[in-house]
Amino acid sequence: MTNITRSNFQAHPFHLVSPSPWPLFTSISLLTLTTSGVMVLTMHGFSNGGYLFLLGLLSLIASMAFWFRDVAAEGTYLGDHTSAVQRGLNLGVALFIASEALFFLSVFWAFFHSALSPTVELGAQWPPLGITAINPFELPLLNTVILLSSGITVTYAHHSLIQGNRPGVLYGLIATIFLAVVFTACQGIEYTVSSFTLSDGSFGSCFYFGTGVIIGTIFIAVGFWRILAYHSTDNHHLGFESSILYWHAKRIIILFLYVSVYYWGS
Repeated sequence: MTNITRSNFQAHPFHLVSPSPWPLFTSISLLTLTTSGVMVLTMHGFSNGGYLFLLGLLSLIASMAFWFRDVAAEGTYLGDHTSAVQRGLNLGVALFIASEALFFLSVFWAFFHSALSPTVELGAQWPPLGITAINPFELPLLNTVILLSSGITVTYAHHSLIQGNRPGVLYGLIATIFLAVVFTACQGIEYTVSSFTLSDGSFGSCFYFGTGVIIGTIFIAVGFWRILAYHSTDNHHLGFESSILYWHAKRIIILFLYVSVYYWGS
């Protein structure tokens, strides 16, 4: 007869995470990346600062990739993501999106504070003296339309997954990732041709902090890869659903950014 001990049973539906080195490695990588970034970006010419920055970036990517691999294995193959665990993860994603919203609220607060009452240091005008705002009816308008269009394709992919339409999921996500990459490329072009930089006062800081969706693009791309690997099903796709929620939140923020910063702020 097999000897079954009490430790083989679990009296609760929650997942007790096994000891993992990846949080420690990720923290060290973030510290290295931040420190080297200060060396490179603010102390120009710091000896070997670029190599340290590259090392921190590569180690951060590797640590997070291994960490996400373990999480995907726990949820897909080990069955650790029960309904109770999924409720907790949903709450975590909601709090993360709320923190993003509050972060952008602080950016918009700083923008409107400076725009509605520009100080003498800003030339008592908005945009500040010496800064030429980007025409909102050129590349920014195209970029906003591209990003809003991606909401249609990602929603189509989500509904296709629920209905069991695998080709529809893949085509919808490919179109979404393509639109996101085009948006990022256009944003890069916009950065290179603009007449101001991140260091040009509150206008430059608020502008560059408020734009960009690279994290959302990576989020969607990871969801696409997991669907290719048959990790997600029609009733178990929490990671993919979380990426969609984050993507919709970013679209709303970018739309408000266009109206306030590009159109009104110019």
